[in-house]
Amino acid sequence: MVRAGLSMILGGSGDIEIVGEAGDGSEVPPMVAEHRPDVVLMDIRMPGVDGLTATEALRRTSAPPEVVVLTTFHADAQVLRALRAGAAGFLLKDIAPGDLVQAIRKVAEGEPILSPAVTRQLITHVADGGADERTERARRLLGRLSERERQVATAVGQGKSNADIGRELFMSVPTVKAHVSRVLTKLDLNNRVQIALLVYDAGS
Repeated sequence: MVRAGLSMILGGSGDIEIVGEAGDGSEVPPMVAEHRPDVVLMDIRMPGVDGLTATEALRRTSAPPEVVVLTTFHADAQVLRALRAGAAGFLLKDIAPGDLVQAIRKVAEGEPILSPAVTRQLITHVADGGADERTERARRLLGRLSERERQVATAVGQGKSNADIGRELFMSVPTVKAHVSRVLTKLDLNNRVQIALLVYDAGS
């Protein structure tokens, strides 16, 4: 029923084509290999292989699609695991249909979904075991960046767009994009969401 509802919403958008549906995480990698979608909307809770494991499997493949995790708000630790695995973002299951369509479009255009308010609350919930180790690792990684790259990374962590970063740091949008690309390459990260998580871990 959930998949049928999502199909109706997305299929009726006019510019989004649904190429397949999976009822279990184990079905996702072969289906992606066959259809090569731009975006995968992944539910966390599925029978058999869960969405988090499926996301991690997809991100290990060559040229993986962007993954957007569909979840309920209380699954904080699970969402963080998905984002650390390289998901482009997450949506809550009570999202309005129009917002869902817009979110998928943004991710397809290469703009990961960063909800600053929800992300901050999620980060608060991961102050558990291993926090000191994460902080040390994050600061060590950010130490590889130039001063300008660290400034851009910090702004990304604050959920700012390339245009916002450009205005704040007096750079053109193409220059901001170039800095973001260098940050991703230097730190071996997949997307802006992972930059933001690293910044949070470092306490920046």
